[in-house]
Amino acid sequence: MNTRTLVSDLAALPDGPVTVAGWVETVRDQKKVQFVILRDESGAVQLVNPAVREVDPETADAASADRFAVTEQISALGHGTFVKVTGELKHDERVKLGGLEVKIASLEVVSEALEPPIAADSSLDKRLDYRFLDLRNPKQNLIFRVQTTLLAAFREYWIEHGFIEIHTPKLMASPSESRAELFEVEYFDTKAYLAQSPQHFKQMAQAAGFGKVFEVGPAFRADPSFTSRHATEFVSVDAEMSWVDSHDDVMRMHEELLAAGFRAVADKHGDEIRELFDVEVTVPSLPFPRIPLAEARRIVEEGGYTIPRTDGDLDPEGERRISAYVKEQLGHEFVFVTDYDTGIRPFYHMVHDEDPTITKSYDLVFNGAEISTGAQREHRIEVLEAQAREKGLDTAELGSYLDFFRYGMPPHGGFGMGLARVLMLMLHEASIREVIFLFRGPTRLAP
Repeated sequence: MNTRTLVSDLAALPDGPVTVAGWVETVRDQKKVQFVILRDESGAVQLVNPAVREVDPETADAASADRFAVTEQISALGHGTFVKVTGELKHDERVKLGGLEVKIASLEVVSEALEPPIAADSSLDKRLDYRFLDLRNPKQNLIFRVQTTLLAAFREYWIEHGFIEIHTPKLMASPSESRAELFEVEYFDTKAYLAQSPQHFKQMAQAAGFGKVFEVGPAFRADPSFTSRHATEFVSVDAEMSWVDSHDDVMRMHEELLAAGFRAVADKHGDEIRELFDVEVTVPSLPFPRIPLAEARRIVEEGGYTIPRTDGDLDPEGERRISAYVKEQLGHEFVFVTDYDTGIRPFYHMVHDEDPTITKSYDLVFNGAEISTGAQREHRIEVLEAQAREKGLDTAELGSYLDFFRYGMPPHGGFGMGLARVLMLMLHEASIREVIFLFRGPTRLAP
């Protein structure tokens, strides 16, 4: 039977015997008393040992001998060593760390640690080399507890609204988006591609009559970018639903989902985030602001910045500026930039009936960066084929995808959203590398 108690559960226990286990964070080895800060996955606790430095084996009683042995053990402890400790829990408001401590009765060294190769001031690349040690930092630990809460709230929202969870293939016979940024892999006597998104398959689920689906899973982009917000492998949060009237229906679902997720994070982790990140998690009000792309371009240019992109899309500086404008004028951290030009969007985005130069689509910008793209999809096979040809695509190469639409397809729409970007911007981290468990980029495949 495992009698171990998590540090986070100690405060609710009465004074008395407990067993805790974790790794050694610090040791203060004083002449008459020793203090050890023990950390586990849930928090840190102070351990105390009245030191016995010398023992006469001929006259010492068993208690003194045991205390001497523990003193010797503690003096030899290194940072990161995993130990299991049994002792007496005592609540004492004078103890700065949690108002309680454990007086050590026995200590078992489970696994000794070498001197750690990284420190708090190590470079990000160095910390990523030893990510398994970097993640012991309480700040890093909190990131992934926040992620867990956020995704749980997303799933709860979707399930309450009748969505079905799916898991789509990541090995594909043809590209899921375009041949740009595509990883090709050997597959027996042929070749396969790593999925850039679950786009094709979540649309297939609409033809299958699923109605509403979601997926949280990996996606791959052979993007040689070294920016603070790009990765070659990332977790994509996707949803698709049938019987939408326009992209407004998708945006409504999207903003409700995010509000539910942020509310859960603020309720459960708000105090810790404030303490460790100096960030206030704000639950966004509904509805999010909506600004057509043409108007967003005008606002940015009137603010003194000329967007250099020739396709008319916002560049990263344009995203920062429209986000700052919305924050200042409307007091909101999110903004839907809507109605993107057809030249910017993929062939499967539906165009407006009244203006075929723009699509029923959007990008969601949060705290200065785009986190998601969504749209109503084109469900009419003849229109879809025509739009593919207009983009210069060979419809024969789209055969299996286009088959989804030949046997009946309801009007539908959805979005794909980068999980790491949401976390990075929520916690005001400078790089996406900080919020991915194990980052993959053009020059990083380990650990």
